[in-house]
Amino acid sequence: MSIPDNSEFYAANRARWDESVPIHVASRGYDMEGFLRGEKSLYPIEMDEVGDVRGKALLHLQCHFGMDTLNWARLGARVTGLDFSQPAIDEARALALRVGVTDATFVQSDLYQAHSALAERFDIVYTGIGALCWLHDIRRWARVVAGFLKPGGFLYLYEGHPMLWALDSERDDKQLVFGSPYFETARPNEFLGEFTYTDGPPLKNTRDYEWNHGLGEIVTGLIEAGLRLDFLHEHREMAWQGLHWMVSTDETTEDSRYSRRTAWMLPPEQRDWCPLMYSLKATLLS
Repeated sequence: MSIPDNSEFYAANRARWDESVPIHVASRGYDMEGFLRGEKSLYPIEMDEVGDVRGKALLHLQCHFGMDTLNWARLGARVTGLDFSQPAIDEARALALRVGVTDATFVQSDLYQAHSALAERFDIVYTGIGALCWLHDIRRWARVVAGFLKPGGFLYLYEGHPMLWALDSERDDKQLVFGSPYFETARPNEFLGEFTYTDGPPLKNTRDYEWNHGLGEIVTGLIEAGLRLDFLHEHREMAWQGLHWMVSTDETTEDSRYSRRTAWMLPPEQRDWCPLMYSLKATLLS
């Protein structure tokens, strides 16, 4: 079987992410002023499920410009962030100095080549929201994760559910209908968008390419890489308005207590129809 050449897709994605860095840094969505005041923290569910990170070595894969990486540092972790965008890494290093985190390390590398750029092993590997869709091979990703963990170390994910990524988000009839593949495919989905996902000016690089990965593919990849699944939680609530008919909620539910901003859910009649996010913890067997 021939190995597909994804270089053009990654080049297009990298150009778009490079261009997005200053837009995100200046955006209301990322709220740099709040972060500098210490107000824009990690999601409580992440802190609750990861636990105490004081003194732990933590690697943040696909870290963008390092805001959440440095949030883990503020909780006491010794952090390393890795991203394929050099402008993002440059901004992350500057941001670390700006907030007084002197021992953070930021490395520019394609994820699949990360072991050539970074030799250390870690207690925790962390990946944040919206990261896995930029990778074409989830089993290879799982092997990279396993290679960075110390025996007994763990991976933690808090991500959009692959069911969510497969839905047609442009519909006006409020129906939950698939618009793209749920399973990993050889060729990515192509999207055309003039703006990034937060506020800011239009982009010159308007195309991006994304791959979805089914939940079974993700879990199986981790197990095959030598990790033990500790938990997999699926959530009815999500951290942003992923579908335009979602409603904000202040309900005191098991999920809503985990929002750091406004929580978003499907309308009550659809609330039990599909998961919107998931969280996962998997430990490398000794």
